[in-house]
Amino acid sequence: MEIPLGRRQERGVVVREATDNDIPAGITLKPVVDTGGRVPPELVELALRIADRYATPPARALKLVLPPAGNAPPPDPWLAAAPDAVVKGVRQAAILAAVTDAPGPLSDIAARSGSTPGAVRKLLADGRLVEIDAPKPELESSLEPNADQVAAILRLEQAVDGSGEGSRELLLHGVTGSGKTEVFLRAAAHALSQGRGVIILVPEISLAPQTAARVRRRFGSLVEVLHSGLAQGERARVWQRLEAGEARVLVGARSAILAPMRDLGLIVVDEEHEIAYKQESDPRYDARTVALMRARAANAAVVFASATPRPEAWRALEHIKLPTRVGGTLPPVEIVDLSRDGHYPISRTLASALGEIERDGGRAMILLNRRGAALALHCRACGRGFGCPSCDVSLVLHQHPPRLVCHHCAYSEPSPTRCPGCGAVDITRIGAGTERLESEIAERFAGLTVLRLDGDVAARVGALEEVLTTFASTDRAVLVGTQIVAKGHDFPDVRLAAVIDADLGLAMPDFRAEERSFALLAQLAGRAGREGSGGRVILQTWDPAQRVVRLASRHAVDEFLDGELARREALRYPPFSRLVRVVVDAPVADAPMVFLDGLADALAVMVPDDDVLGPAPLIRLRDRYRAHLLLRTQRAEHAARAIHAVLADRHASLRTADARVVVDVDPQSV
Repeated sequence: MEIPLGRRQERGVVVREATDNDIPAGITLKPVVDTGGRVPPELVELALRIADRYATPPARALKLVLPPAGNAPPPDPWLAAAPDAVVKGVRQAAILAAVTDAPGPLSDIAARSGSTPGAVRKLLADGRLVEIDAPKPELESSLEPNADQVAAILRLEQAVDGSGEGSRELLLHGVTGSGKTEVFLRAAAHALSQGRGVIILVPEISLAPQTAARVRRRFGSLVEVLHSGLAQGERARVWQRLEAGEARVLVGARSAILAPMRDLGLIVVDEEHEIAYKQESDPRYDARTVALMRARAANAAVVFASATPRPEAWRALEHIKLPTRVGGTLPPVEIVDLSRDGHYPISRTLASALGEIERDGGRAMILLNRRGAALALHCRACGRGFGCPSCDVSLVLHQHPPRLVCHHCAYSEPSPTRCPGCGAVDITRIGAGTERLESEIAERFAGLTVLRLDGDVAARVGALEEVLTTFASTDRAVLVGTQIVAKGHDFPDVRLAAVIDADLGLAMPDFRAEERSFALLAQLAGRAGREGSGGRVILQTWDPAQRVVRLASRHAVDEFLDGELARREALRYPPFSRLVRVVVDAPVADAPMVFLDGLADALAVMVPDDDVLGPAPLIRLRDRYRAHLLLRTQRAEHAARAIHAVLADRHASLRTADARVVVDVDPQSV
């Protein structure tokens, strides 16, 4: 409803019915306007619980569950390719490939092809696409599950029904290519057969259209997609179909867990290990935790699926295992010692493997988790480096166009031909990024089509889908990229997966560094050899004895997680405790540390049973000095309230210092 506050109107949500005792004496109430929007009571309650858990004002949490304000457009027509359709150009080919792979609504075809709705409508008007009736849901699958899948399907169906003595909170843990998606789709079909709704979460908006296409093949017009990248009108249309009970399967990123699905029976959290499930702006909720909260309130089952689950999920959830690949085996992994090989970024072993792809065909995926051409420049004559004037980081060399760029604040300057300090031309490049790797492979292997996929490429509208479509349809193709290439993509005939520098990320000052590095290596290794095509994995490293590299080379997920839990228990890190992180930034160098020193002293009195770690300085970013503090606790909500009490008491001094404070409950990066 619309509520008058002074001269402005604000949207409000009724959280309970007031009594006479709630109205202060001598106050006259103003009338409010019912806007006609409705928030289901269970979502109001969920929002208030989010506010309490993540120490955010209730109003901010309630905004998460408000109906979209836009006007819903008419429903999209379902489209299929016309017989013998011929298209011109890469973009039209991408549209035809998307609709051939899976007919669907017009907006879905546009999203999956990286095109605009207008471009899709043009092909429809030209007769190269045709309208079709939305397919009827198919609750039965024609695929024949193996014995492990049959057992997993049965256990998930029991969880949906609430039958048996087991938990309704499950971890579907299977090696890459083990058929996890088919298992949870069958569980979804079972929930639908019982008249219950299904929410399927994916970690990235970019993965939602591909996942939705596969789900739509099974469940047709019952499926909708919801994420923050949709226009308000489209979000309003989806919201209305959910409220009316017309859409019974919702695929989406984080925010989909807060959608008004009626009679919720099953929540699937796919690729549950991904950090993207944690929102980095207020309210800083974790969609995985909210999924558990909502499933418990709705008496629904929740399934977390991953080949490389988090230690938190490994410890807390009942395991449902898929130990073998469907139609094949995991590829062998070769470790290359870069200190002995002497060639970087392309070792002799990797060069030989790429030569085989060039000669025999197939595809290769190569991971280097660094953008740009070189990580830094350095003058050999005078020792000068090239840093960002606003951040305490080196500028990264990019080749197209040749510029030095800050990856934090986007400052850039022309790439120098000589040192501005001493005039020398002997400027050396340090390290390698995806641009350099792309160039070197293209120069050395003329018979390969080299494609790059990183944050710079993905930032261009439609580029991500265009690169993936080209890679999937091109023989003798190499996809070079950052961690984007390891995120759940399934391509045919990938015969080689390689990691240029397996040690990147291990030196990060974060107790989750090994967990994330292991997941990245194991996920990339899993891209090779699917569909029984054979495969080969190469991990290049400067330290072959490193635990993460050794275990990833053996696909030893269970051993890694058991060891990680033992290490964290000894150090009392999550899941054996909870963390609250406080980050302060200000324009004056000493201000963040001074404030956090005072906060640490106050917390030592207010929460004496908790451990205060820090404060410690962080690198300067965007001309603001930063520092942080961690609180290790068993009562995170209580600790966060104590922190907010100190913030309220010192609000005036923070404002005078132009200081900003972030309180993050259960942070995923420290």
